[in-house]
Amino acid sequence: MTTPAFIPYEAEAKLDWLGLTDAFVEGHQRPKAEIADSFLYRGDDTLLNRAAWIDGLGLAVKSATIFPGNQTRGLGAVNGGVSLYADDTGLLEAVVDFHLITKWKTAGDSLLGALRLARPDSKEILIVGAGHVGHSLFEAYSAGFPGARFKVWNRTIAKAEAMAEELGIGVARDLETAVGEADIVTSATMSTEPLIRGDWLQPGQHLDLIGAYRPDMREADDAALQRARVFVDSRDTTFGHIGELKIPLESGAIRREQVLADYYAMDAMRRESDDEITLFKNGGGAHLDLMTSRYVHARWLAT
Repeated sequence: MTTPAFIPYEAEAKLDWLGLTDAFVEGHQRPKAEIADSFLYRGDDTLLNRAAWIDGLGLAVKSATIFPGNQTRGLGAVNGGVSLYADDTGLLEAVVDFHLITKWKTAGDSLLGALRLARPDSKEILIVGAGHVGHSLFEAYSAGFPGARFKVWNRTIAKAEAMAEELGIGVARDLETAVGEADIVTSATMSTEPLIRGDWLQPGQHLDLIGAYRPDMREADDAALQRARVFVDSRDTTFGHIGELKIPLESGAIRREQVLADYYAMDAMRRESDDEITLFKNGGGAHLDLMTSRYVHARWLAT
């Protein structure tokens, strides 16, 4: 029996962002994924298991350990690993670094949304949030929109300045002004109250929302969803689970049919005019972890 591979974070040197978006397109042409999440708790500590099974791609289980107390020990609060299993035999093929899969899945998901929905000539990109995901978005969007100019906004201006100096990009000091000047706004914050207002949006913009992942979290207000043509990566992982859609759907601010398509209707994921506003909600389900893991595994074996 073949020994399963361990694929470390350093494997990202073998990856490219556009190749990953191609893998997402191919993955969504296969039968729809079966997905399931489970949680275990011990006080403030959490074990999250996210499982996905796609006929033809196999199975993946992504385990995340969330230990907030690690910060006092000088350790990361979120860790884990991804187990990738063969489609035909169910045998373990690889254990992949958790942070590698999370980084590439999250930013690649948003990049594909922008490639489908943003104007191809977009040149001004605003990153809202100067955390790890914000750095990944700079990498991904730079690959998809070469030559674009970037700015970063963060609640704590010192963090935005540090990220801007590291990456050689601009700092946005007023969020409303920066949103109004951008062709693409990509937001990855931990906000529970909307930061981005619909009346700030301009014709032709694309808004990419990443940060909200709990039912009480959202980054954009009702007006933003009402003014935009709305798309998601997966109806199954966003409608009833993430506040960005759950809250306005329950209040009646929007209706389910106003969410026009997800990646399982890829042909409908498109811009219809240069002046419309498009909005994409990145929910990041386990099926995307599986597609990312399969792409990483293939690149690791090939090179």
